[in-house]
Amino acid sequence: MKKRVFVTRRIPEIGINLLKQRNDIELDIYDDDEKIPRRKLLKRVRGAHVILSILTENIDAEVMNAAGDQLEMIANYAVGFNNIDVKEAKKRSIAVSNAPGPEIVESVAEHTVALILALSHRIVEGDRFMRGGKYSAWGPLLLLGNDLCGKTLGIIGTGRIGEGVAKALHLGFGVNILYHDLERNKKLEKSCKAKYRTKETLLKQADIVSLHVPLLPATRHLISKKELKMMKETAILINTARGPVVDEAALLDALVNGSIAGAGLDVYECEPHLGCSMYARKLFRKLPNVVVTPHTASATKETRSAMSLVAAKNIIAHLDGKKLPNSV
Repeated sequence: MKKRVFVTRRIPEIGINLLKQRNDIELDIYDDDEKIPRRKLLKRVRGAHVILSILTENIDAEVMNAAGDQLEMIANYAVGFNNIDVKEAKKRSIAVSNAPGPEIVESVAEHTVALILALSHRIVEGDRFMRGGKYSAWGPLLLLGNDLCGKTLGIIGTGRIGEGVAKALHLGFGVNILYHDLERNKKLEKSCKAKYRTKETLLKQADIVSLHVPLLPATRHLISKKELKMMKETAILINTARGPVVDEAALLDALVNGSIAGAGLDVYECEPHLGCSMYARKLFRKLPNVVVTPHTASATKETRSAMSLVAAKNIIAHLDGKKLPNSV
């Protein structure tokens, strides 16, 4: 009997083509670039043995019930898996996998550095200024930014992405590195002369604070009003991790009041919205000291193709009765 694999969104063909080569797989792909509506998701998962999910889809007990008792695997097309009720899946003996890889590490680290550079050198402001026809002559005080060399980067979460950002800025721009994590990172201390600090001390000393932690109950609102008050008025905050790690209402207040100098965001607490209320959304859009991207830190051809391949290989390993390369 063929196993039905339901893919909740179009993904790069490399992984799909690998699945198509199997005679024991019946592929069903929601052939759209937009998020699948919940009612359609519940309908389309019926009879699926495997769900290849995107992080925008909440795969909870309702979805598992809709799929049926034959559901045996959820393969997430993402590094994170907070969109999946892993405890519920475990209760039902449903395998869960994610899609990490070196390409993702490199892409997100590069994107993080890009946000830091954009804010430090006011790239987005300069672009708007030029496109708005406001540039009339070179001026000594026009759009003054800040050099990175000699500044201090505070990394919270020193997994592979955090390490990548630290190395790029320390080795490439002469930035000093502070870090905070649950455990000491001797490797980072050696490669980047990084110094361990408590979260509070790091926030007080860093010129740039970059977040690289998973979304867990302990990390929700890791940065809120209290933490933002600890930061320098000249400091910038970068979040390419998960939106709810930052209390966006508190961040908005800090940006408006000048408690910190700026923020670079690729993820959002009430994603896809920038701001959790209409008032916040309007205010965020007006702020010149915020650079935002639509959750595209890993959006490179190389990375998204690699994720497609990893997700497919996880599914094939499961169907062959082998150990999952990336089991959650």
